[in-house]
Amino acid sequence: MKALVVYESMFGNTAAIAKAIVSGLRETMNVDLHEVQDAPTAPSDDIDLIVAGGPTHAFSMSRTATRTDAMAKGAIHGKVDFGLREWLDGIPAGHHAASLATFDTRVTKVRHLPGSAARSAAKVGHKHGFTTGSSPESFYVEDIDGPLHEGELERATAWGRELGALVAAS
Repeated sequence: MKALVVYESMFGNTAAIAKAIVSGLRETMNVDLHEVQDAPTAPSDDIDLIVAGGPTHAFSMSRTATRTDAMAKGAIHGKVDFGLREWLDGIPAGHHAASLATFDTRVTKVRHLPGSAARSAAKVGHKHGFTTGSSPESFYVEDIDGPLHEGELERATAWGRELGALVAAS
């Protein structure tokens, strides 16, 4: 079994979550990890699970304008012109053998507000023909540039472990 984990990160928090998810997944499957700008838009046929995530910007996946704003606030990772939204849009529509799981990072103080990059990504994935075996998952940061909320890396590793078990059971 094989998974592809794709992430967009501006301040490094989403990258840390993605790496923790990979740690959990590796207990049951082989895993390839890619930053979104380097990820294949035509995943190979041997992929059983795609895990895709990014930061929540303005209640959804990032856009060029929100990435530009993040760069102005000190973001040192990512590209202004290409993020998770563009990567998902670049995947051909149609039936996909791999299932899709999505995650995001969000600021703790607005955790109860609507909107989530993970939910938006899941909707786009569904339109492109992916099935989802799990609900979109949010991980929390203390402020826009971090740090991660206490316990989030452990929770991400556990979520990766759960995803791997779901794929193994199917």
